[in-house]
Order: sequence, then structure tokens, then C-alpha cells
Amino acid sequence: MSAINPHYRTVQQLLQSQSFAIDEYQREYKWEKKNIDELLSDLQAKFFAHYKMGDDTTAVSTYGEYFLGSIIVSKRNNKNYLIDGQQRVTSLTLLLICLYRAATAAGLSVTQTLAPLIFSDNLGLPKFNLDITERLPVIKALFEGHDFNPDGKDESIQTMFARYRDIESNDLFEELADALPHFIYWLLTRVGLIEIATDNDGYAYAIFETMNDRGKPLSPVDMLKAYLLAPIEDPDARTHANRIWKHEVLSLISWSGDHEPERDVNCIKAWLRAQYAETIRERKAGSVDKDWELIGSTFHRWVRDHSQELGLGKAQPNLHMMAESFPFFAKAYRRILETSRTYTSGWESIYYNAHNDFTWQSTVLLAPLVETDDDETVRRKMVATATYLDIWLMRRAVNYIRVGYSSVSYAMWMLCRDIRRKPLNEVIAILKQRLMDDEVSFEGSPSKGRTGLDGLGLNQFSRRYIYHLLARVTEFTERGAGRTETFDKLVNREAKNPFDVEHIWANNYETVQEHFANPQEFDEWRNHVASLLLLPADVNRSLQDKPYEYKREPYSKQNFYAASLDDRAYLHQPQFQQFITATGLPFKSAAHFTKAEQLARRELVKAMVELVWSPARLEAL
Repeated sequence: MSAINPHYRTVQQLLQSQSFAIDEYQREYKWEKKNIDELLSDLQAKFFAHYKMGDDTTAVSTYGEYFLGSIIVSKRNNKNYLIDGQQRVTSLTLLLICLYRAATAAGLSVTQTLAPLIFSDNLGLPKFNLDITERLPVIKALFEGHDFNPDGKDESIQTMFARYRDIESNDLFEELADALPHFIYWLLTRVGLIEIATDNDGYAYAIFETMNDRGKPLSPVDMLKAYLLAPIEDPDARTHANRIWKHEVLSLISWSGDHEPERDVNCIKAWLRAQYAETIRERKAGSVDKDWELIGSTFHRWVRDHSQELGLGKAQPNLHMMAESFPFFAKAYRRILETSRTYTSGWESIYYNAHNDFTWQSTVLLAPLVETDDDETVRRKMVATATYLDIWLMRRAVNYIRVGYSSVSYAMWMLCRDIRRKPLNEVIAILKQRLMDDEVSFEGSPSKGRTGLDGLGLNQFSRRYIYHLLARVTEFTERGAGRTETFDKLVNREAKNPFDVEHIWANNYETVQEHFANPQEFDEWRNHVASLLLLPADVNRSLQDKPYEYKREPYSKQNFYAASLDDRAYLHQPQFQQFITATGLPFKSAAHFTKAEQLARRELVKAMVELVWSPARLEAL
């Protein structure tokens, strides 16, 4: 008879010289940025609750543990097949690779401990421990630090590459600083999960089904519903509340036709944090979780424990929460999801923030809402808040200030408290004042050293934001010139011929060396935001090595932001000319592109950015 063996494994014990495969019919790797952000936030909070500056790495053995859940493994043909746990094991592997790269760059000896958890020696050849053939190229490239282009690859490969970049740009590494080796040893030895292993596929799937179907415990959403229903004794009221609750949960889970079992959970977390979180964990070692964190982990328990403050525990307030509050905020949440995914007139700012992967948007946008708000008031409140976030976020992005999940959670909690349940005019006044008081601007940040747009160049951190910025100024110019090229089209990576970043200067130092002191200076000027455009991929490729003088004519046939470098863009284009006059933007053609022309282009970029991300947008709402 086949054995079923559950064992607790630390991360090191699970992955040490052991590989995992998946069956072909398993679903794709699906984790989203918010899943990675939440995992890293939880790990960071647990680690810093024990770490003290000056600790030896040996002190890690006394730190608290963190449980990652369970995985189900079927052992056959000398391979371990993941029946359940692919998402966590893949994400964990990506985190380990990122830690390995960071430790290698820092010259830490812990790399020798990390490496065998990522790949092992297979008769003299390296074998990656996530042994999924089609995904090996991306894992190998990330591990070895080589360039990799995920465009056109399978969904899982694109998702893995995107989540690795999310880990890389997360504020975790900045927060760790000298504690990096401590965190790595803690992750390997004090973080673990349950491995349920069997050599029988039938048993493995039976366990999976039992854990995820018949034997599945009540979800936090079910437990919250049970608590709220308990004091509602009137049969009709109880049936009414239960029916509405179930309808809203189903509407969330099945929204847009794609079944997502966590969507109801995420909605309730956002709603409760936005409307009720009064406290947040202090940002120092040994701090305990407060409202903001507890809602994110055990909201059903938090509501029960805070029933007095919330005015709950009796039939009428509980009925109101189930039959009125939840449907109202669930509807608003679905609207955020819809306008995050589909570029919608009047809701553009929500789409912009979603494109920038700003995880906290759904929470913050629910904060100013009140159940008695009509649909137009809901729209205006959410769009005003999204507009503020758009400006706030991009001000920080151009100054290389991280805006990851953990680094801005405190700021988002404060924002929620400031605008919570306020009338529209007060919301707008508060947001305008916050922007006026903000020390970070497109000119720079005094506390961070004045970077701003003058220092914005294409690199690993800034790439996504520069792409976003170029798409926004391109769209702004196109609309002003009477064209219809919209932001969603400019950033659509699924299009047959997507837009790519074009360098005005070809990557050929020898042809321009008289203008630059050395290749490093040339690279800085070449990658500056004012030296970049967006062009369709086929045009971009065709111009790659051409000198600027050759590129001008093809530019003239593209979007107006690119075409404005050529004289022909200004001929017989009355709407473009009117746009320039109305805005006062310093558009100029350039017969040649030297430092002088690039500096002039910088002034154009600065002027456009101040218009596109102007706080005056709030006054128009």
C-alpha cells in the first residue's frame, strides 16, 4: 500500500538538492504583483519583529518562525511532481534567485548556501530545482544575470519574469541593507511548510480534493458572514442578508467571466482597511500588528474583536453591514477592477495607476465613499483620489523613490484616514493641500538629493515608469493635435506590433564622440528621458543603428511627440499648431541632435510633465 508522508520542511530542507516538476495539464504560473507584495511584506514584518541591529547571523536560530502553508507532491519516475503548491514554490524560487543575485553583488558567502537551493549538480551538469523544461531559459537567465526578453513567450514565462522584476524593485532589499545575510539565513532555516508526499497519483489528487473541496475549512469570508448573521434572528431578515451576501461574493468571484476565488477576500480587505483601520504597526523592531495588518491577515477575527468600535453585534447594524454596506463597496470595488482593466473615459486615472502596478489603489479609492453617495459622486470621489495617486506616484518615480507595497503602506493608511467618508469638496481640498505640501516634486526631492526629471534615465528601476511617462506625454500630444492614439494602445504589449522605447541616439559612441567626454557620459545622455520616444516595434527595429539625420524623416510619419523633431510635423497641421499656442509648450524641430537639442528637449519634457501631472486636474473634477 502506498504511503502518505507529511513532513515539516524548512525552505532549505525542501529545496536542498531536490527538484520539482509539474504535469503538462497543470495551470500556468498565475501569481500577480499583489501576491508577491503581500508575501514579501509578511516576511519582512516577521523578520524585523525579531532582528536587532548588531545581531550575529547565528542569532537567527532564535528568531520566530513563519509558516508558508502546505504542498502536495507525487513521487514517480524519480521525479517530484507538484500536485498543489506550484505558485508558492515558483515564487519562492524567484525570491531565492533575487536574493542570490543581491548576495553575489554584495560579496556575501551565503551565496554558497543559496546556490544548491536553486540548482544542483546532475552528473556534472547544473540542474535547476524548478525542473519545468519550457521555463528553464527564464530561470537560467535570471540566475546568471543575463538579459531575457519575455515578449511572445508562454504566459507562465512572462509572469515569472514580471514577478522577478517586482521582487527586484520591492523595497525589501533597501530596508534590509546590512541585514541581508540575516534575512537569507532566516528565510532558509526559520521559514517552512508542510510537504505531503506520496508515490501514488490517486492518493495525491484525493488529498488535494479533500483539502480544497470536501474538507476545506470555512474561508474568512464565510466566517465573517457567520458572525454577522448570528444576531439576526428574524427569518426573513436573515434570509435577505444571506441572499445578498452570497450574491455579492459570487459577483466578485466570477467578475468578468474569469473565476478568481480570492477576489471577494481582496475586496473585503480593501473595504475594511479603507473605512475602519485606525491603527498601523509601528515601524520599528518588535512592533506588533495593528488594525491595518490584522485586517490584511484575519479580517473576520478583527471584525469580531472590534465589534463594539464598529457598532456591530446586534441585528440591525449587522443587517446594515451585510445588506447595504457590503453591496455598496463591492459594487465600487468591481468598478475599480473594470476601469483598471479597460481604459474608460472619465476614469482614466484609475487605469494609469493600474498600469503602474500600484497595489494600494483599490483600498485608497474606497476610503472617501459613503453608502448614501450616488453613482456620480462615487465616480468623482474615486477619480479625484486616483488623480492624486497618479501625481503622487509619478513624482516619486522620477526621483527614484520606491513606491512598493511595504514602503508606502504607512502613507496610504494616513491618506485613507484623512479622506475617510468626507464630502467630495473636502476630499478635493485635502488632496490639493497634500500635493501643495508634498516635498517631492518633478524638480526633485530635498531629502533625497535633487534628482527630478534632470536626473531621470533609463535603467532597471525606472524602465517601467519611463515607458509610462512617454506613453502619457505621447497621448497628451496626440489628443492636442486632434489624433486618437490613446494610452491603452500605446502600452498594449499584446498587440501584434507594440510600441517600444526608441533611443534618438543610436548606440554608436564613435559617431558622436566629439560631443562627449567618454562612453559613460554618452550612455547617460543617450538614456535620458529626453532622448527617448515611443515607436511601433517594427519601425523601432528598422531604425536601430541609423544616425539621427536619417531617422528624422521616418519620425515625421509617427506620433506627434516623435514627429515634432522634424520640420514636416508643423506644416499644414492647424490643430497641432493651436495646441502648441494654447499650451505654450516649447516644441522645436531639430536638424541635428546634439547636447544643445537634447537640453531643449528636456525643457519640453519638463513642461509637458507639469501639465500632464498638474494638480489643477483636481479642480476640474
